[in-house]
Amino acid sequence: MPRGPLNVLTSTTSRFALWLILLLAMLIGGVWQWQQGARIQTDILAMLPHLQQDKLTETALNTVEQRLANQVYIALLAENDNQAVDAAQQFMASLQHQPLQPFSAIRSGADNQITQLAKVYFEHRFSLLTQKQARALETDNWHKLLNAAQNQLYSAFGFANSQLLASDPLLLFPANLLALSPNSKLRRKQGVLLTDTDHGVAAIVMAKGRDSAFSPTAQQQQMLALQTAFSQVNQQHPQIQFLKAGALFHAIAATESAKQEISKIGVISMLGIVLLVWLAFHSVMPLVAATLTLTTGVVFAFVATLSLFGELHLLTLVFGTSLIGVAIDYSFHFYCEKQAHPTDNASDTIKRIFPALTLALATSASAFIAIGFTPFPGMQQVAVFCAAGLIGAYLTLLLVFPLLGNHPLTHTRGLGVAQAYLRWLHRLFSPSHAAKKVALMLLPVAVLVMLLLGLSQITSNDDIRQLQQSPEAITSEENQLRQLLSGGTDNQFILVSSANEQDLLHTLEQLTPVLDAAIANNEIAQAVSLSRFIPSMTRQQHHYQLQQQLYQQHLAEIIEQMGLDDSIKPSLLAELSQASTTWLTPQTVLKHANDDLTALWLGDVASDDSTPLYGAIVLLGGIHSLPSLTQRLSHQDWPMGQVTVIDKVGDISTLMGQYRQLTFQLLMWVFALASIAFSVKYGIKLALAIVAVPALAVLLTLACLGLVGSSISLFHALAFILVLGIGIDYSLFFAEAKHTSNGVMMAIFMSACSTLLAFGLLALSQTHAIHFFGLTLLIGISFAFVLAPFISFFTRKSL
Repeated sequence: MPRGPLNVLTSTTSRFALWLILLLAMLIGGVWQWQQGARIQTDILAMLPHLQQDKLTETALNTVEQRLANQVYIALLAENDNQAVDAAQQFMASLQHQPLQPFSAIRSGADNQITQLAKVYFEHRFSLLTQKQARALETDNWHKLLNAAQNQLYSAFGFANSQLLASDPLLLFPANLLALSPNSKLRRKQGVLLTDTDHGVAAIVMAKGRDSAFSPTAQQQQMLALQTAFSQVNQQHPQIQFLKAGALFHAIAATESAKQEISKIGVISMLGIVLLVWLAFHSVMPLVAATLTLTTGVVFAFVATLSLFGELHLLTLVFGTSLIGVAIDYSFHFYCEKQAHPTDNASDTIKRIFPALTLALATSASAFIAIGFTPFPGMQQVAVFCAAGLIGAYLTLLLVFPLLGNHPLTHTRGLGVAQAYLRWLHRLFSPSHAAKKVALMLLPVAVLVMLLLGLSQITSNDDIRQLQQSPEAITSEENQLRQLLSGGTDNQFILVSSANEQDLLHTLEQLTPVLDAAIANNEIAQAVSLSRFIPSMTRQQHHYQLQQQLYQQHLAEIIEQMGLDDSIKPSLLAELSQASTTWLTPQTVLKHANDDLTALWLGDVASDDSTPLYGAIVLLGGIHSLPSLTQRLSHQDWPMGQVTVIDKVGDISTLMGQYRQLTFQLLMWVFALASIAFSVKYGIKLALAIVAVPALAVLLTLACLGLVGSSISLFHALAFILVLGIGIDYSLFFAEAKHTSNGVMMAIFMSACSTLLAFGLLALSQTHAIHFFGLTLLIGISFAFVLAPFISFFTRKSL
């Protein structure tokens, strides 16, 4: 029995009520998630893949990242030392007295632990020698050391005093102390670290943020504290200028850029779509329905992402704005089909488009889900966000439109234009004379030549630095400050490991001359190693034997030449004898060392099989050629341990390259499986035509990127997955439309325009990864739109 109007109304009302319940449940779930601590994540590092590392490497990476994380470096440029010292002390005092105290460990050159550490070294002075001192004693050239000591004795700037001379008559210890800080550019004055510049002096101040630099709240607090300190310094010293460096400033730039892009892309997309819908239907109701569809999709997207991840990355929102251009396609297809069949009610229209709509959802959602299999947590969020949003939009169409979509539509020229376009295509590609046939035969040849030229120019670039490009002003300041610090330190470092402490110290000592050669060859600017601070037991014993031999054989002559009292001889020899049983150990040094030094010693980190494994970090600064350094280290023999360059940026970039290749392999498998699956429903010929549209769109896009010199990355590959999903959608709607394809042509046109408004605008992003993602989709979707109508050639011939 056919259903009456009352039954139809009851059915549509029940569907609408079900949609309201679902929407309300999602909103309640979203509010609950937010109250449970869900948040917006702005840390760019949270998007990076998680590398599988052994325990020691993971510990080293965490140590280095913790040391560098949230660190801020400020250089105060002054005319002279006194001005720089005064400004730096005032600046540090201002940061320390901020009400919220957003910074900790505010310091410059002052370090009370240096004095204590010097006392420890002095107690072990008989087992410490510089390389030059040891070579002089080994070659019995001790008179050279005597001459140097005499120069120190009579120098106005020497270290000599009666107490030091009684314990160290050749003044060997001061040179050892100076060797601990080989950076001659940096000096200390009144607890402030100073370095000379081209136009005066720079005071260096360091501070560590208490909270993450990627937290918007922490960013506001830290920047307010810095600006207040800058202002207070300039009030007293208006000529002081500042240089800034640190993750904080990059994070602020990334946050502001993402917020602006979300606003810009979202607003332009919405305005463009509103104008598009109005021009197509001249009615307010399609706008209301489209807005309802988008709102529901966004609610589903937010709640699903927060439920699975507990947070929503800011870049997910940037990518997620593209959801606008896909989710609204469903309402476009509904209203275009309804306009093409004005006598059908809303339920009949939905039945007509339901098969193609469901297949379109399946392919689009599958495309987004495929992105979720990448190693990027941020891209996994994008996948969930967009797939959930599409499901929300799909359910809105099925449950809401039967009740709200029965209003009559004003006849517009859209269907006529779509029909005229299709007729023009058929006339163009159904030539009636020989000249036209020849021209059409040359078209595939031209496409083939374009493909060959473009694809032959394809290159790849998987560098993760594409994720974020900071403004030139920030990077310029950071580079200037790095030069003042002789390169500073980088995220790349060397990990040294051995089975025990002494083997580890031996390996560090063996590494030192190799790094010196790398510095001389301009591969790196500097290296910070514990070998300067903690000599191995073997080296200490060797140095002790050299000094023991020196003082036992030549102490009387040294005392005479230095003009010292002979009474110091018994006590000096007694101290020398006592030193033969006490040696400098890592624990002794690290007990009095600062945090920067202790962070380099990992100690015993049990390996994965629980065997003892000791590790230490060697920091690198001013890296000019990491591959050359890596090759240099690989050519050395390390009999007592292992020496490995740890380059997380490079490792992640390599992983990105592997996933880029896997993504293209996935694309080929999807094309093959889609051809088989569609053959069951449409036959082999039409199935191949359906798949050929996105396949050719991908190839042509690759060729265009090759011709313009754009290197392919994982983000291009991810965009191609969406070109595949959306391109198949276009093909499927034409395949289902058969003879009546006017409404489909109009809907596909509106769909392509909205998608290009959303995805294409991503090409305006300042972040290269998002830019390339959007550019690829802009080109790919354009090709898919141009190629999709040719499916109607196959459907008409097959009927």
